[in-house]
Amino acid sequence: MSIRIQCVVVDSNDPDKHAAFWADVLGWRRTHDTPDEVALEPPAGSPEDGVSPDLLFVRVPESKAGKNRLHLDLRPTDQAAEVARVEALGAQRTFVGQPDDASFVVMADPEGNEFCVLRPFTPEELATLQ
Repeated sequence: MSIRIQCVVVDSNDPDKHAAFWADVLGWRRTHDTPDEVALEPPAGSPEDGVSPDLLFVRVPESKAGKNRLHLDLRPTDQAAEVARVEALGAQRTFVGQPDDASFVVMADPEGNEFCVLRPFTPEELATLQ
């Protein structure tokens, strides 16, 4: 096919602050910055550069209402450390109906958008990805 996902668009009340949170979480760079839109891309030259879709934060007047229909899943190498780090950046744990023994942690960014911090891959799982 000759089509790909260019960016994931995130509605935001404050694109500047919202993008700053996600730039800190992901270690990504701003590549487009206006009062109404901010784009983030992976670090230049990284394995994700040009592969991962951009995140585009677009100003909207209304606040988030209800559970997201789309969310990001983040795969860390140390789940507990990353949960603590994103909490320090302003994220909060949240409940969306996940079971008590879930292998992922559901969190919300500063504007209330849910995302998950998954468990790390096992060495066996990593071996199958290479």
